[in-house]
Amino acid sequence: MDEQPELIMSPLCQTIESEGESVSVEIYGDGEGKWLLEVVDKYNTSTTWEDAFDTDQAALDEVLDTIKTEGIGCLVGQGIQL
Repeated sequence: MDEQPELIMSPLCQTIESEGESVSVEIYGDGEGKWLLEVVDKYNTSTTWEDAFDTDQAALDEVLDTIKTEGIGCLVGQGIQL
C-alpha cells in the first residue's frame, strides 16, 4: 500500500478580503520541500498555481501580487445562478 505523506499546512494560510469579495488562501507542503498554492472562493471554486514555490512566503507573496495587479475578481468564479 502506498502511504500518503502527511499534509503540511502553512501558518500563512488566511482569508483575504478585497473589493467586497473574499477568498481563502491555502498553502501546503508538497512532501518534497516545496509549497503549493490554492485559492478557494465563496462558490468553492479552486484556483491552483501549476508551479510549486520554494517557500510558503513566496506563495503568499504571489497571491498578494496577483490580487494587487489583477484584482481579486480574477480569483472569484461566477457561481451558479438559480
